[in-house]
Amino acid sequence: MRKTKSTIFLALAAALLATAAVANAGRDNAKATAFAAEGVEQNAATADSAAVVEDAPLPDNSVVDEVIWVVGDEPILKSEVEIMRLQGEAEGVTWRGNPDCSIPEQIAVQKLFLHQAEIDSIQVSEAEIAQGIDMQINHWIAQTGGSREKLEEYKKMTISQLRQSLHDDFKNNQLVQQMKQKLVEDITVTPADVRKYFRNMPEDSIPFVPTEVEVEIITKQPKISQEEINRVKNELREYTDRVNKGETSFATLARLYSEDPGSARQGGEMDYIGRGMLDPAFAGVAFNLTDPKKISKIVESEYGFHIIQLIDKRGDKIKVRHILRTPKVSSEAIDSTKVRLDSLALDIRGGKYSFEEVASYVSDDKDTRNNHGLMSFNSEDGRTSRFQMKDLPTEVARQIEKMQVGDVSPAFRMVNEKNKTVCAIVKLKSRTDAHRATITEDYQVLKKVVLEKERADFLHNWVVNKIKNTYVRMNDRYKDCDFEYQGWVK
Repeated sequence: MRKTKSTIFLALAAALLATAAVANAGRDNAKATAFAAEGVEQNAATADSAAVVEDAPLPDNSVVDEVIWVVGDEPILKSEVEIMRLQGEAEGVTWRGNPDCSIPEQIAVQKLFLHQAEIDSIQVSEAEIAQGIDMQINHWIAQTGGSREKLEEYKKMTISQLRQSLHDDFKNNQLVQQMKQKLVEDITVTPADVRKYFRNMPEDSIPFVPTEVEVEIITKQPKISQEEINRVKNELREYTDRVNKGETSFATLARLYSEDPGSARQGGEMDYIGRGMLDPAFAGVAFNLTDPKKISKIVESEYGFHIIQLIDKRGDKIKVRHILRTPKVSSEAIDSTKVRLDSLALDIRGGKYSFEEVASYVSDDKDTRNNHGLMSFNSEDGRTSRFQMKDLPTEVARQIEKMQVGDVSPAFRMVNEKNKTVCAIVKLKSRTDAHRATITEDYQVLKKVVLEKERADFLHNWVVNKIKNTYVRMNDRYKDCDFEYQGWVK
């Protein structure tokens, strides 16, 4: 994301967002006005819609809730366009051509995909929506100096109100993305397609492949004192006691104190999930809960210590809320662990042991330990050990940047994917410098380029064909626009 051009845009966008509720409320009235014919079925994909809306007045004057387009049975309000414009300016978005034309068209295209998503019964969970909203809010908080209070000041809303105002937009965006994925999921390309696409392409147009590295890692978790573990357990017992006495709710305490970033903002609530997707110790306790009014015993997982409250059971899935507390590691324990790892690194450099041998027997990270220390991640093309620098954990990338192939790093501190403080040493196994992609060395990269183009072309054509079968009406001032998709003006 680009840095905000000016904080004034955030304030202006906030002012419009604050009126969005009024605009949304007026949308039904606008729709009723536009579709006032009684007893006629409204359908975005049929020509029958034209008979319903043919006489709908589209005023020429510019007011915040003016109906400027009608797509099928859905009006597009001028307020929607203005909100998107100001949000885009705040985020540094560059619009294709004239924003007065491209923004309404973008909204119209979204409505086509949403209509198809409804036909195909595509759904998104509240957890997915909440995750997207949280990412956006955290981005805004970072832009406004890292303060929730400053963001609330700029937006003229509380964080809770902001989440509520963003809910429908994020839901629609995710429905659109899922619909697009469904439409293109069967599109494939062959090696012949890839070779044909790049055969006559100028060299400077061939994709540039960034530097890629393979990294091996050994991690050790510093020992946590019993006093610290007891402190965390006592905190959890206190939370349980407060809920049982009726002083507060479990959800409130989760928002205030849980250290699980994925669920804390939802009051500790997790969406329906199967046993196999949970930590075994956590699942063992959660699936034995039967009374939503009772709180579980303290359970230790690989993430820390939890208390759990049942919400609902549905078949082989469970919905719970939890509070996670993670014991803190002392600086003395960290230093001691780093000394031990530095000693192992010295032995490895001296040839006493291989890095792979030590990783297999000593490392605390089971995923890399079982792979002789080799790090990997899930890319769009599947599981791979080839990392771009941006895909590595920050602390690992910082070490690798200054290393040569075969080097072993000094011990360093990092926070792992389970949000635990660990100490580590790494070895640079291989490095492939940045270069222009070739069929022999970078087939997957080139295949991805061709596949994305084929999918983009398919979606473009799908929209054009959808427009042909959808009633569209717009104010006259939009009919001279240079649209991305053909067929809007009929």
